[in-house]
Amino acid sequence: MKFTSVFDIIGPVMIGPSSSHTAGAARIGRVARDLFGRQPKWAKIHLYGSFAETYKGHGTDVALIGGLLNYDTFDERIKTAFADAEKAGLDYEFIPETANMEHPNTARLVIGDDEGQMSVVGISIGGGKIEVSEVNGFKLRLTGGMPAILVVHDDRAGCIANVANCLAMHAVNIGHMEVSRIERGLTALMVIEVDQNIEEKVLQQISLIPHISKVSKINN
Repeated sequence: MKFTSVFDIIGPVMIGPSSSHTAGAARIGRVARDLFGRQPKWAKIHLYGSFAETYKGHGTDVALIGGLLNYDTFDERIKTAFADAEKAGLDYEFIPETANMEHPNTARLVIGDDEGQMSVVGISIGGGKIEVSEVNGFKLRLTGGMPAILVVHDDRAGCIANVANCLAMHAVNIGHMEVSRIERGLTALMVIEVDQNIEEKVLQQISLIPHISKVSKINN
């Protein structure tokens, strides 16, 4: 087994008790909030496998809510996330599920407010690391370890090239990119992991490209 850094061995700085069930859960919640683009007013959190069985004892529940409040894994406020959520007007519900998923530490977060909602499936893969495997029905693989943008667009020729050219004009280097679509010729989703955090002006420019309907970002 190869490790790329010491953190792959000892895990992240975090509020305990478990890197998989607490740090990973907090990161899933925070990535979901980033993708939504604002503080949600409500959250329905479906838990699968080990998450469903032990979410109270291992602090998965409070960590997920802390993530939705934009708390990082080492933030002491995770301990008071339930009370903080009430003060922030965030209603939440945990729903343990019995369905089998590909990974035992899986959560589906359905979050929203008066303007819209979003569904995010996140997996805690160990050591505080996560993968996002689905957003609003689009299958993808997003680690959350690099800055990234998600671009919802019409499934038209030229959209991918136009977005890539825009990033190149601003000297943004692409580390990983993939495209998912539910059905040919309808709506597609670009997932682009990059080497640096992207400025708002770049996101605004991408949003003005023809056939682009929504742009979200995740900062590292």
